Amino acid sequence: MSLKIGIIREGKVPPDSRVPLTPKQCKYIIDNYPVEVFVQSSPRRCYKDEEYQNAGVPVVDNVANCDVLMGVKEVPIDQLLSNKTFFFFSHTIKQQSYNQKLLKAILKENIRLIDYEVLTNEKGKRLIAFGRFAGIVGAHNGVMTYGMRTGRFSLKRMKDCLDYNEAKAVYNTLKLPPFKTVVTGTGRVSGGAVEVLDAMNIRRVSAEEFLQQEFDEAVYTQLSCKDYVKHKSNNDNFDKADFYANPQDYVSIFYPYAQVADLMINGIYWDNAAPAFFTKEEMKNKDFNIQVIADVTCDIAPVSSIPSTLHASTIADPIFGYDIEQEAVASPHKNGVVDMMTIDNLPNEMPRDASESFGQRFIDSVLEELLAENSAVIDRATVAVNGGLGSHFDYLKEYAGLEVH
Repeated sequence: MSLKIGIIREGKVPPDSRVPLTPKQCKYIIDNYPVEVFVQSSPRRCYKDEEYQNAGVPVVDNVANCDVLMGVKEVPIDQLLSNKTFFFFSHTIKQQSYNQKLLKAILKENIRLIDYEVLTNEKGKRLIAFGRFAGIVGAHNGVMTYGMRTGRFSLKRMKDCLDYNEAKAVYNTLKLPPFKTVVTGTGRVSGGAVEVLDAMNIRRVSAEEFLQQEFDEAVYTQLSCKDYVKHKSNNDNFDKADFYANPQDYVSIFYPYAQVADLMINGIYWDNAAPAFFTKEEMKNKDFNIQVIADVTCDIAPVSSIPSTLHASTIADPIFGYDIEQEAVASPHKNGVVDMMTIDNLPNEMPRDASESFGQRFIDSVLEELLAENSAVIDRATVAVNGGLGSHFDYLKEYAGLEVH
């Protein structure tokens, strides 16, 4: 008996046009695995219904006959189907307040929720993600915003490029003035950001050079966690494993970079207990120099690594201003205001590239685990099952409204 997988219509507003599997990937799965794939009709996808049909993939109005339902963004509560397995990015595992009702509804409807964000191998490394593309678009938008703010250059929107290759062709004609960019993080997101900065021919410099020297060209530096946090004991021997295990025992040492950087691209995975890079009060200091923050991480203040990320912006309206004195949203590009680019679905600006990469990772690393009778990979990513929480998510009991013993 074959497994039936349904690609659901994205229901979150604003809409997302990415897909978890492309037409060719769906056809490949149908031809090579004991799996049937159905695609729920949608006018918003980057791949049209006709492209799935032309690949031999059934397009239907209703996917209730499917065992497993795959989307990208959170599924609206009124679009959940009881007693099904869902794959999507739930944004619940950090106890995000805005999705608390969603998790409660998932438990009520006896849904098995497998969250892409926690599909990992035995070493804890993520198997599937849009992170590289979030970093690519985040860096592009950060540089674009700096150009808009200063009026010194202009950069075409990523969403208006056919694909990444067209964007790179634009970079080859880009002439940038001197400015300093600091990139935080060393994972997929920051890797994507660095990829773009390199493609723009922005010179990479060491952290020490970045802090100590002036340049007559655009430069960037990339910081790992040892560069922006230290243990409260003032121990100079940074222990990365201890920081990950005990982030509450660390304080930020990022501020010197805020004094010299013009643009910050934040690409870290942030733990709620970790210190923020800087405070709202520090942003009021006269020597706080950052003019633009591209917060790819996009945790919403006050529980966030960037205190000025007051809300997520959108692809349609990508930039808002943060008034430093008023600590409030303001018009961007003005004195006393930091320009914030906080789009929370950045890969949707290059949806076909991002979807193809994501789907291939699913096929290579996850599909056979899903088909297996027992899978540690699937178990580690199962947030909800049988009306309760998965074995790795007991810490969500209070958040999910379950009795805590």
